[in-house]
Amino acid sequence: MVSSSPSSSRTMRAVQYDKYGGGAEGLKHVEVPIPSPKKGELLLRMEAASINRVDWKFQNGKARPFLPGKFPFTPVCELAGEVVELGVGVSGFSQGDKVIAVNFPGGGGLAEYAAVPASQAALRPPEVSAVEGACLPMAAFTALAALRRAGVGLDAGDGPPKNVLVTAASGGVGTFAVQLASLAGHYHVTATCGARNLDLVRSLGADEALDYGTPEGAALRGQSGRKHDAVVHCGEGFPWSAFEPALADAGGVVVDLTPRLASVAVAVLHWALFSRKKLVPLIASAKEEDMEALLGMVSQGKLRVVIDSRYPLSRAHEGWAKSMSGHATGKVVVDMGVADDTE
Repeated sequence: MVSSSPSSSRTMRAVQYDKYGGGAEGLKHVEVPIPSPKKGELLLRMEAASINRVDWKFQNGKARPFLPGKFPFTPVCELAGEVVELGVGVSGFSQGDKVIAVNFPGGGGLAEYAAVPASQAALRPPEVSAVEGACLPMAAFTALAALRRAGVGLDAGDGPPKNVLVTAASGGVGTFAVQLASLAGHYHVTATCGARNLDLVRSLGADEALDYGTPEGAALRGQSGRKHDAVVHCGEGFPWSAFEPALADAGGVVVDLTPRLASVAVAVLHWALFSRKKLVPLIASAKEEDMEALLGMVSQGKLRVVIDSRYPLSRAHEGWAKSMSGHATGKVVVDMGVADDTE
């Protein structure tokens, strides 16, 4: 184990990959130097890290040759930990503070220590566990940003009532999107997921839950027949032609969280033609006030963090494989406090 007073002369356990591809088998358990925080950074003793789809898509070469910036690379961008050292120019944090942070695209979460930008960190209140906190700065924020992009206000009475659809609603982002959309109390929320998770998404606030394996699920419209004003598309594989008939005749917005080249082309066309029904890609980065707002919702019991499974650092490759399988319900977390025989 590493000392509680890290320095550049000491080492830590980490999980890395050294080339594109390879999946979980491409992850290597290594001993590397503890990073030193640069100007504007915090050094965290890691408590938990949450695996997101973007983490293994980088490994698959989705952003090749730009990301990762270099090999070997320590992945996972969504973190929770304790501040043990402050870089030059950092204010607002002290040693011993418990924080959550996003380090995108730098990663570093699958390690005992990680250096993160102080500007992308927020203090974690004691009512929110490290495991819960590690699921907020990317997954929950993405849901929040997508709803905002779709014109869905989150305060009671914020804007007119709307019909909101969340696809892949039992996943890491989808579970948050359903809850956030339902919090305002005046939106009709429809959610799609697999049959085994229908009760879960209803418990999170969905007014209608559709099994994507049924004709209703494929058509993205429930028995109510409602068409949608706003769609948070957390899944993959749906072409624009599947959404267009399900959108409100007066106009609707589909916010695509995983845009491909074809969907970007559709979005550009819709923008150029001032279409009432349109597809828009999501580009956003979390701010401290966003993370604080999400932490507040969790601490007040308004927002629930759905955890699929937890793995110790020594079994991070198993969590990686679970995330890649596409069958996780909620979030997959590497918990530095979990014993090696726990899942």
